[in-house]
Amino acid sequence: MRVAILDDIHHAYEGTAGVERLRSRAQVKIFTGPFGAPVALAGFDALVANRERTRFTRALLEQLPDLRIIAQTGNHAYHIDLEAAEARGVIVARATGGFSYGAAELAIGLAMALMRGIPAADAQMKRGEWRTPKTRVLHHKTLGIVGLGHVGRHVATLAAAFGMKVESWSRGGEPGALDALLRASDIVSIHATLSPQTRGLIDARRIALMKPTAYLINTARGAIVDEEALVEALEQRRIAGAGLDVFEQEPLPAGHPLTRLDNVVLTPHLGWPTDEAYAGFADAAADVLLAYLEGTPVPRFSAARA
Repeated sequence: MRVAILDDIHHAYEGTAGVERLRSRAQVKIFTGPFGAPVALAGFDALVANRERTRFTRALLEQLPDLRIIAQTGNHAYHIDLEAAEARGVIVARATGGFSYGAAELAIGLAMALMRGIPAADAQMKRGEWRTPKTRVLHHKTLGIVGLGHVGRHVATLAAAFGMKVESWSRGGEPGALDALLRASDIVSIHATLSPQTRGLIDARRIALMKPTAYLINTARGAIVDEEALVEALEQRRIAGAGLDVFEQEPLPAGHPLTRLDNVVLTPHLGWPTDEAYAGFADAAADVLLAYLEGTPVPRFSAARA
């Protein structure tokens, strides 16, 4: 079997235990930049997709006649035309690599950066200034977690170490309970999965329920929050601030209103690409591709459940 690992822009796969296991049974090529024309993937039976970096459209899949299986890392396959893949007999295997501890840690980091004013203090000191503002701690604050899946539960564990009070709401819960959480929380951290039901979940009405001293953290998906409504609330200081790692449009366009606000900390989707995540992806990809070679059924994404 010939395997291509796509979009390894961090040069993270080489030397991982998963890739070494794959190389014991297959030829492996790692693309550390764009693969260019589809002809570059000719002859590969298997592809390892790095999260959603490559869009697998029907047109692309039709130009990959040798492809038999895609090992999709991460928990989503928004970027793959699953119906087209199934029609061509291409398996889209779940190589999730576990959940993102990185996203959970970053959520707490963004909260601390906002409440302690860390980015502003760093910039001031580098300008030769010495200011000592009063800041806020996490201890005894109420953290409202929207989406209590694997990542949300790990955030709750971390929050407990800071002595925070944790409240949570997940899709399927009472909408009134979400409203109550927003009213009560000092920090609201988003960890829901993006779906038709959660798109725009935190809209203008719900943002207005938050305390003027509260902070919104989003390391999940940008479209879960109404970005325009959030910008307006931040501009008018109707909430204290926001820490955002995800956006409706990525990369965030130059000159976006969020980049002009002093009560926002922005990061460029840092939540998932970590040392641990890549090692997990490599192991998961090796597991499913070696199982496929052995003729063992592999977990897969399907168009019917998409």
